[in-house]
Amino acid sequence: MPITFRKSFRILPGVRLNLNAHSWSITLGTKNGPKRTWNSRGRTTTSMDLPGPFGYRSTRTRRSR
Repeated sequence: MPITFRKSFRILPGVRLNLNAHSWSITLGTKNGPKRTWNSRGRTTTSMDLPGPFGYRSTRTRRSR
């Protein structure tokens, strides 16, 4: 099993800095509300947990030139 690195820091209420071995990301949002995440590789994710077995996630990736 490979060794991985992942760490998350709370900067402000509702703002998190997430680090791993290959990139970093910033997440805005609350635990039970909508969340928006931007990462260093150009991916933007919007997600929201809904009651029951439902959830929503939309991901966009910036196209490289």
